[in-house]
Amino acid sequence: MKTQNKKPKKELTVEQKITRRNFISFTAFIVLAGGAFEGWRWLYKSPEETAGITGGTRGPLRRALNKTELFFRRVFSDNHLVKTYPKSMAAKHVRVNSDIGVEANKKFDPATWKLQVNKKGGEVLQVSLQELMALPKTEIVYDFKCVEGWDQISHWAGVKFSDFIKHFNLDDYAKMQYVGMETPDKGYYVGIDMPSAMHPQTLLAYEVNDKLLPLEHGAPLRLIIPVKYGIKNLKRIGTITFSNTRPHDYWAEQGYDYYSGL
Repeated sequence: MKTQNKKPKKELTVEQKITRRNFISFTAFIVLAGGAFEGWRWLYKSPEETAGITGGTRGPLRRALNKTELFFRRVFSDNHLVKTYPKSMAAKHVRVNSDIGVEANKKFDPATWKLQVNKKGGEVLQVSLQELMALPKTEIVYDFKCVEGWDQISHWAGVKFSDFIKHFNLDDYAKMQYVGMETPDKGYYVGIDMPSAMHPQTLLAYEVNDKLLPLEHGAPLRLIIPVKYGIKNLKRIGTITFSNTRPHDYWAEQGYDYYSGL
């Protein structure tokens, strides 16, 4: 019986190998790009969410954001602290990230201000800046991050929110799920999950770079919450409320992530 000799397989040249690799890569790119485009088109054509506490985005995207929030809240820990820096690294001129809620009243007088804390039964606790400054002072130098993509190491000081809660006997309110804060003119407002509000680095801040806050940075009192993006760091806090349902939130109503955590 005659056996047939197989012809040796012809070795590809370097040029042919490169051409084949490029063809495979280009084909994979086209397939992935096509899938991404179809996914984007599906999302774009999806119905918008029902406007309420949140709004302004597509329903599937909002559901994804809510699922992401639940994930991060499950793994969130008070032991997870943001990185801090020496004062020497803090910016001398702190960037102003927004003036919503403070721009309408350029002649605002911090001396006339009092923090309003809404309690049960319609009771309102009023707290002056002097009372807050009499409490233990905490400083933090950290990398403030904005959703617009910029960040800046800055130096802030004030009262820990958790110390504020204890001093004014608000412990029962801290058992609720959310804190709501808004400016005196109600032009800007945020909703914060309680674990983030009670985080050991969250401050009711009245100083920046060892000086009282200027008006553009939210004088006399603003929120500094390092575990959140800048949109949650409310300037010129006028009112604080507590609830077991999400308080309204300015940017969440515009389609942003309600949690906005880092």
